[in-house]
Amino acid sequence: MKEIRFFYDPQISGELPEDEAKHATRVLRLSVGDELLLMDGNGCFFRAEITVATGHRCLYKVLESMPQERAWEGHIHLAMAPTKLNDRTEWFAEKATEIGMDELSFLDCRFSERRVIKCERIDKILISAVKQSHKAWKPVLNEMTPFERFVKAERGGDKFICHCYNEEDIEEPLSQTLPQMGGLKPFLMDVLQRGVETTVLIGPEGDFSVDEVKLALQNGYRSVSLGTSRLRTETAALVAVHMMQLKNQI
Repeated sequence: MKEIRFFYDPQISGELPEDEAKHATRVLRLSVGDELLLMDGNGCFFRAEITVATGHRCLYKVLESMPQERAWEGHIHLAMAPTKLNDRTEWFAEKATEIGMDELSFLDCRFSERRVIKCERIDKILISAVKQSHKAWKPVLNEMTPFERFVKAERGGDKFICHCYNEEDIEEPLSQTLPQMGGLKPFLMDVLQRGVETTVLIGPEGDFSVDEVKLALQNGYRSVSLGTSRLRTETAALVAVHMMQLKNQI
């Protein structure tokens, strides 16, 4: 008996999307009667059987629906300025999906080194990571958004901004926004709340501007630290996702 493979079909339409169909029939050489394990990216797996298999098409019938339990609480949302090199942003998207997140947004910041992102390619990476890590939910992927518009948008739950500035770098003391110990920004892991919708902002390699930090604070975000190490954008973003995931694991 051939190994059962995971395939992504968000519509569970009875026919695999073209890329998935080609992989099933041309690469894996699956044929009529072989079983598939499908995922819709919205919390459910499906056991299915191939009914038609050609070079370009793969039709199936669903044999069993298998709703999945969530592996973590809350809603994990990471918003980051994409890196200058695409492969670093793509690496982050893959690894963060494997760890587990609910939503990914891209920010156009004052010091951004990249102002265009190919979301179609990122989405394919998310799908591949979801299948590889057997996740029942695919992260929501949002288009690039200007920083000001993003932070001013209505958003529930806890909101944090990670940056490298000291309190004295900000005209309005950070301590007025969030109580601090010894004038230092609190560690993200210490202020995360289990089961709460959480958004974390990660800036570009040159960090957010002072004005961007102030704007975020004025719109309900709280300053936090990821530790004493100086991290690259994609590393900082992955650390933040991992912290949120650890806090919310069931």
